[in-house]
Amino acid sequence: MLQYQEPLDLAFQALSDPTRRRMVERLSRGPASVSELAEPLPMSMSAVVQHLKILEAAGVVRSEKVGRVRTCRVEPAALSAAERWINERRRSVERSLDRLAVFLDETKPEEEKTK
Repeated sequence: MLQYQEPLDLAFQALSDPTRRRMVERLSRGPASVSELAEPLPMSMSAVVQHLKILEAAGVVRSEKVGRVRTCRVEPAALSAAERWINERRRSVERSLDRLAVFLDETKPEEEKTK
């Protein structure tokens, strides 16, 4: 296995888990403490912290500790990179489908073209 992983790979790996996606959804509404993130989740605080470590290592979330409270925020740049990658794939597929539609229209038998 490779020692170094691309940031985009790390972001997709971090977002592959439904719990972590739920955390990111919550953080997309604004910063939250670890306790606030843990409140609706059916897991221990230790498990929540592990999920947050994965999100932070991937650059999707960042946190800062002030006193005894650790506050987390979404890191928009990581999400933007994933969004760009997805949009590029979508545009590529759409172009292929557009070319296929043109080809099918051009090769359609004459009797079907007039209908």
